[in-house]
Amino acid sequence: MSRSLIALLVVAFGLAGCSGMRLVDSDVRSFATPPYVPVGARYRFERLPSQQANEAVQSQLESMAQQALGKAGLQRDDAAARYSVQVSYGRQVAPYAPWEQPASGWWPNWSVGFGVQSGHVLIGGNRMMPGFGPAERPYYLRQVSLVIRHLGTAKVVYETYAEHDGPWSDNEAVLPAMLDAALKDFPNPPPGVRRIKLEIPR
Repeated sequence: MSRSLIALLVVAFGLAGCSGMRLVDSDVRSFATPPYVPVGARYRFERLPSQQANEAVQSQLESMAQQALGKAGLQRDDAAARYSVQVSYGRQVAPYAPWEQPASGWWPNWSVGFGVQSGHVLIGGNRMMPGFGPAERPYYLRQVSLVIRHLGTAKVVYETYAEHDGPWSDNEAVLPAMLDAALKDFPNPPPGVRRIKLEIPR
């Protein structure tokens, strides 16, 4: 078998392997206040009143966050917690990705903001009149946040945000990757915004 054929086969197998994965790239910004949260620290979840009103959604979000917090070295222990964790999620939906803007120059009239303090799901944008522009392909902007507070002093000791935009609608797959990204470099993150790229199955 020639070397060129072998090279082509290697490339083909590589592309086939990559086709089963997708990339979740999140812009992450984190803030820590010394003394840093120790590895193995125990926590419990804290909910705002608005989050308590939507218990099913918040419970699912906290279940995802618990997995990410466990990877970061924290343990959930509602009875013996020394820290509280508030996790929030916001989403906006546009009918198109920014680079798919219709030729007419139309773009949905919305503001890029997320309900990170309320946990609300936000949906914005207006539809075009029938017969103009391409078919709508929803595009999602998401943000997750985690705020860790020392229960003894009520002081916020860690705060982190992750933002991601993309075409995928399945929160169950995308949000865990965003939460993992948000806790990257915990408990002593570098300053500024950093891009965290994680692969998840298609």
